[in-house]
Amino acid sequence: MVENSSENLSVWERLERGRRAKAASGGYAGYGSPAFGQRSLDGELVEDPEEVQVVELIRRHHKSGKSLQKIADWLNQQGYSTKRGQKWKRISVKRVLDRLYGKNPRIAEVKDSSDTSTNN
Repeated sequence: MVENSSENLSVWERLERGRRAKAASGGYAGYGSPAFGQRSLDGELVEDPEEVQVVELIRRHHKSGKSLQKIADWLNQQGYSTKRGQKWKRISVKRVLDRLYGKNPRIAEVKDSSDTSTNN
């Protein structure tokens, strides 16, 4: 029943390549919950209209100079909740902003950039 480890590695490599290709084309490879503002629909990432409105509110408040905590407090006072139905915390707001401004690269992007740096 136990297969050769090189065969297992080959299978895992193929699965990982497939996941990366799907993510690169905008598909959802199934690593955890989609980011706030997105949802999975038939295996593809699509915008969640209600969450996108909250992302825009977060962006506006941040641009106006409010702290992450003040933004979280405001969202909670207005009755907004996170994707998992929890109260907003400053770290939750920070993660939304990091994704919005491209400060949180995907795993594949991090590995791809490290691959090019080794070739220099």
